[in-house]
Amino acid sequence: MAKAKAVRVRGGAVPPEIRVVQPDAPWAWLGAGWRDLWAVPQVSLAYGLLFAAVSGILTWSLFRLDLQYLLMPLAAGFMLVGPMLAVGLYETSRRLAAGETVGLGHALLVKTRAPAQLAFLGALLMMMLLAWIRIAQLVYALFFGLSDFPGFGDSVQLVFFTPEGLGMLAAGSAVGGVIAAGVFAVSAFAVPLLMVRDMDAVSAMIASVAAMRANPWPMLVWAWLIVVLTGVGIVTLYVGLIITFPLLGHASWHAYRHVIEGVEPGDA
Repeated sequence: MAKAKAVRVRGGAVPPEIRVVQPDAPWAWLGAGWRDLWAVPQVSLAYGLLFAAVSGILTWSLFRLDLQYLLMPLAAGFMLVGPMLAVGLYETSRRLAAGETVGLGHALLVKTRAPAQLAFLGALLMMMLLAWIRIAQLVYALFFGLSDFPGFGDSVQLVFFTPEGLGMLAAGSAVGGVIAAGVFAVSAFAVPLLMVRDMDAVSAMIASVAAMRANPWPMLVWAWLIVVLTGVGIVTLYVGLIITFPLLGHASWHAYRHVIEGVEPGDA
């Protein structure tokens, strides 16, 4: 049975309790997210199609500008800002649970309780994304010096079939993993908190980290599912994102409701 424990953090508006959930809870979140996706497919799939199209246009632009070396760091960095990009899906799931009208306009133009604080968190996440891109460039230079990027096609051979490439891949994965873990910890629950509660960003981030510390195994499973499903969406030339992105967005809302609000996945 899931338990709850009191967590004291800065800011009176922060929920007084954080629920300790079972390790298999992420699968229930996915199930609830799947139900939300097909409850309003015209909204969820349109949202996913929009972000798949934006991803495709961005990729095309990188190739046109001969900046394809940024493609892999940006693909990895997508998961750093994912919680902010999914706010419309959180709102859709919230409206479904509350029995309110749901439309694409509601998903794209979300009225949040703490817009300035949410904007601050979004700026912070964007800074982390830019920092990650710069770090990725430095890791590349560490193993290959100042030589030019060989092109996207040749880079597969370079990265996966040379000692330098494998070393770069290991170092980049280690550094990127540390950054991603930190960003995930502070943002996973902070974004929905700032969406529905009038509180400051620092308190929301502290509460998010506290929720992570209280549920290390479920959140590890959840992070793994996010990486796998996002990866599927990317390697399918973004076609998979049409489904996986809204699925993860809806499920993330149910994760927040389960851990922070104490509501079972699928309940109103």
